[in-house]
Amino acid sequence: MSAAAPLEVLQRVWGYESFRGEQADIVQTVIDGGDALVLMPTGGGKSLCYQLPALIREGTAVVVSPLIALMQDQVDALEQLGVRAAFLNSSLDLDQRRFIEQQLVAGELDLLYIAPERLQQVAPLFDRTKLSLFAIDEAHCVAQWGHDFRPEYLQLDELGRRWPEVPRIALTATATVDTRREIVERLGLGNARQFVSSFDRPNIQYRIAPGSQARQALLKVIRDEHDGEAGIVYCLSRKSVEQTSAWLNEQGVEALPYHAGLSGDQRRRNQQRFLREEGIVVVATIAFGMGIDKPDVRFVAHLNLPKSVEGYYQETGRGGRDGLPSTAWLAYGLQDVVQQRRMIDQGEGSPVRKRAQSQHLDAMLALCETVECRRVQLLRYFGQESTACGNCDTCLEPPPTFDATVAVQKLLSTIVRLGRDYNQTFGAGHHIDVLLGRRTERIESRGHDQLSTFGIGRDVSEPTWRSIVRQLLASGILAVQGEYGVLAVTDAARPVLRGETELRLRQDLQTQKSARVSKHKSAASDLSSGQQGLFEQLRQWRASEAAGQGVPAYVVFADKTLVAIAESAPASIDDLRGVFGIGEAKLERYGAQVLKVVAAASADASGSDAAGSDASGAEVPAG
Repeated sequence: MSAAAPLEVLQRVWGYESFRGEQADIVQTVIDGGDALVLMPTGGGKSLCYQLPALIREGTAVVVSPLIALMQDQVDALEQLGVRAAFLNSSLDLDQRRFIEQQLVAGELDLLYIAPERLQQVAPLFDRTKLSLFAIDEAHCVAQWGHDFRPEYLQLDELGRRWPEVPRIALTATATVDTRREIVERLGLGNARQFVSSFDRPNIQYRIAPGSQARQALLKVIRDEHDGEAGIVYCLSRKSVEQTSAWLNEQGVEALPYHAGLSGDQRRRNQQRFLREEGIVVVATIAFGMGIDKPDVRFVAHLNLPKSVEGYYQETGRGGRDGLPSTAWLAYGLQDVVQQRRMIDQGEGSPVRKRAQSQHLDAMLALCETVECRRVQLLRYFGQESTACGNCDTCLEPPPTFDATVAVQKLLSTIVRLGRDYNQTFGAGHHIDVLLGRRTERIESRGHDQLSTFGIGRDVSEPTWRSIVRQLLASGILAVQGEYGVLAVTDAARPVLRGETELRLRQDLQTQKSARVSKHKSAASDLSSGQQGLFEQLRQWRASEAAGQGVPAYVVFADKTLVAIAESAPASIDDLRGVFGIGEAKLERYGAQVLKVVAAASADASGSDAAGSDASGAEVPAG
């Protein structure tokens, strides 16, 4: 075991001056041989919690991760730091796998990333290897009713039984108290120290918009706020992914599709372009994104309602990993509620599983329909209390409420009468047509124009009626039944029908102005004009260097490091030492090149200043 202190390793290898939050305690726990369960938001520095102990403890750290497509980038980033790392997954051929297995047994690796599916095959090699620790990344995948269950994770409890002397650290960016309890139980981490960081991501602005004309609204968000910036757009189906990505390209937004129906090669190409190029938008199903390390994703959009708050939090957390402002935008409508309810009712699974899915959906609907601060509601779901954030749509433009009791009674009465007098059930559109007094062929042929409620809702607009139905479904006063999503009145509606309670709902979102958005800041916004010029030249050098190595630009240096270089304008290697994000390996590898860029930019600036002086002050001989 190395005698080096954790802080010294942090500064020497990563070039970071100090630990963040509970990192120091987590690192020391694992170094001392203890188990740990770490809940830390995306961008909070989870990977450092096992990577640093791996360099101090003797042996090889084994990192179990489901992120096969991203292992290469993680290994590339570690190699840039001078760390000996490799991965084993299905993307390697036989000779490559054998070479890495030989490195493992020979003790030539600091970290080995491995997919859970390959664990059983490689496990016999662990008995011949000095192991420093096991890290289980994305540990929420073990929770059977969580948002991203992976059955292969259920075998990971074997690690503690078979190698009890090797410390284990399980990490995730999102888990409720129940999910956390399930992780502990299924991984056998009863004696592990639990570290729960704040779930708050203050740089993310949460906004939920009407579901109608969602693509047009998304395009406006991209053009007005994030033009030329990287983003992720989530859709529910493969077809919607294809259509949306094609439509965005027609509108001049460079968008790439990603879903399980594409070939493995196509998915890898699209993902690599997103990671390595700037300004790419990926349109994807939720198959995309877990573990994305790209720090400068400026927006995450959902064109369909997520199935759970955990999934929503995990997906929106892929934006703004660098700490700069990012937007989490969701389009949500009545059809989303009906569709999700129907999928649960008609889906496979036991009644207990369906009840869990309904509870997840109820929590997501409550977040969408709240008139309070969205961040307060989001954090409360994870057991964390907070105050109003001032950086979500309900804080920036508080939605008004109105007394909807009479309107709701009209709607409920229509549903009850159609069921009682006609023994018929219908979806939301038909009931709204009745309330608005529309003499459609369907209504007249069934005699529904003779209902006492026919036309009594003309004082309410159709969008508002749809908003009312959506909110009643969210609150449980209405339910969706059957294959066609017909509406049914629940027991919770009785006090409203009898006039025993007042029902206030949020004003139809379509009548509200768009929420004010915070002014977007780029990484270099606070630099002077001269420093911004140097920053851009450093970015160009970084892009060329990354392209030559075939790695993402942020693997070479993060924007935050380039900003620090531009601010300090170092003139020597000693000046570069200690700059944020420049450890010894990167100093040796890139130091001379960076100093050349700085010197060239300084010369250019001096030349421009001199030329400007000549132009304004020098005498020009008469010709």
